[in-house]
Amino acid sequence: MVLKIFFPQCCNTADSGLLVGRWIPGHNSAVVLAVIHYPFIPGQVKKYLNELQSQTQVELIVLGSWSMPKEGQEGMESFLKDLSTIFPQKCWLQLSREIGKIGFTCHVVQSNEKLLQDPEQENEDGSSEKDQITLIHYDQRKVMLSQIHPVKEVKSDSEPSELRLVFQTVAQSQLLFSQDKYDDGPLKLTHWQSEGREASIIAELLKQVSVPVCVFLTWLLSLWHYFCSFRIFNVRPVLFISSKLSTCVQSGHRALNFETAFSTKRVATHTDFMRKANIFVSFLVDIALGLLLISWLYRENRISKLANTLVPVADRVAKELQELLEWLMGAPAGLKMNRALDQVLGRFFLYHIHLWISYIHLMSPFIERILWYVGLSTCLGLTFALSILSDIVALLTFHIYCFYVYGARLYCLKIYGLSSLWRLFRGKKWNVLRQRVDSCSYDLDQLFIGTLLFTILLFLLPTTALYYLVFTLLRLVVVLFQGVIHLSVDFINSFPLFAIGLRICRPYRLAEGVKFSVLCEEPGTPLHLMMEINPIKFSSVLQLYRAPTYSCNPKDSWAALCKKLFVGELIYPWKQKKNAKTD
Repeated sequence: MVLKIFFPQCCNTADSGLLVGRWIPGHNSAVVLAVIHYPFIPGQVKKYLNELQSQTQVELIVLGSWSMPKEGQEGMESFLKDLSTIFPQKCWLQLSREIGKIGFTCHVVQSNEKLLQDPEQENEDGSSEKDQITLIHYDQRKVMLSQIHPVKEVKSDSEPSELRLVFQTVAQSQLLFSQDKYDDGPLKLTHWQSEGREASIIAELLKQVSVPVCVFLTWLLSLWHYFCSFRIFNVRPVLFISSKLSTCVQSGHRALNFETAFSTKRVATHTDFMRKANIFVSFLVDIALGLLLISWLYRENRISKLANTLVPVADRVAKELQELLEWLMGAPAGLKMNRALDQVLGRFFLYHIHLWISYIHLMSPFIERILWYVGLSTCLGLTFALSILSDIVALLTFHIYCFYVYGARLYCLKIYGLSSLWRLFRGKKWNVLRQRVDSCSYDLDQLFIGTLLFTILLFLLPTTALYYLVFTLLRLVVVLFQGVIHLSVDFINSFPLFAIGLRICRPYRLAEGVKFSVLCEEPGTPLHLMMEINPIKFSSVLQLYRAPTYSCNPKDSWAALCKKLFVGELIYPWKQKKNAKTD
């Protein structure tokens, strides 16, 4: 049998006393948490452990004795050994260390007065069994603050491993580590905080201030929800427009993050804590980047320069579009187009450009003031500013979106018309009820009209397809620019900054496992191992702690996207079409 004793490094030089810890259920392992120094009263030790056990829900017991010989304490080891009758256990650990040696001896006395450290013992059936004791030294502070991954839920049916139970035991015994040598009490202990509790004045002040701040922000959030619950904001047109504006979507997402980050409820699990911390740090970084942007915008009169540049750029874009339409209305690349349809489409789109330019010139006196107030909104965060930029781009390129929708609808109508008429030639028809192609008989008149319509649509298809191709390319350029903005917003919202910072500064907090190295292997002493924590990989940190966020990008694959482009379905009007076919 192999007995593993997890011993904290901070107790290597502790004075003689009693070992306090816990036996790991289902395993031949014991975790030493602290050493109670001599002198002590056994009754007070039992009372103290019972109080700790009721508060921490950890079965803390006296595991054995620890002997560190000093002058005037020659009989201390035998005295501590006799305490096994006062604290009866199945196994009584007797650890002793000599000054000047790294390792220390260990004797385990069982309830039948049998020593476990005998090199080889003979069982009743005549077989021999070798007992071995291994002392595993660990950093108590790191183990207490660490979390082994993958994180298991509290209500998980699978039994936790031995290592996970060791980490949980140390983490749940924080109340034991709250007593230091400066506290007035009948018992003196040695643990990782025995020389003084680790604390920060700034951290304590922030804890005191955080509660009223969270209450105030929660009250403001409730006012925001009450304001959004007005009936005028729940009308279908308003809901439709708000669902398409990136600013409104980002505001709703930020409100949900506020509700999580500034909640006054105490988090119950490590996952909830990390999610709350990541959202809070992401919010602070977002606000800091927004303040940097607003300081840059309002310096050296950049708002006025931007407003004065906007109208000439719009005129330049309109001029380029007019030249493009005039080129399409002629003989583009030497292609023979349908003259009548080409002129109708070209004049129709030129009229839209004229309307758009009139709209821009009508708004030009107010552009600087609008940009000035929009710039102030960047104090709400860089993501809010990027969302407003996306909406401004959508408004400024609304004419391109209209061109794309008109061209796509005409092209899609011709494609579906040609496919339906092609089935007519083959004696087929689309069955709407059963969603399949069935055989169908047509008379001569139906075939004649179908042939006539098929010929007309086929000869008009190149003109429509050319306009659709040009405006689809323009629309894809706008979508690509907006996609970069949305990806930036999603990156800021979802990137686990707190987890990454914790992995860099304190890698032991996010543990993936442990590794052991031989610390001491002296004759006459057990094997001493040093347990070190293996931190989790950065890729795993991003995968585990990346916050969920909204996405404005389509969920289609590249194949589905190419299919939509070929048949003329809208790829970015935010609305996903159903795959229903009608004839």
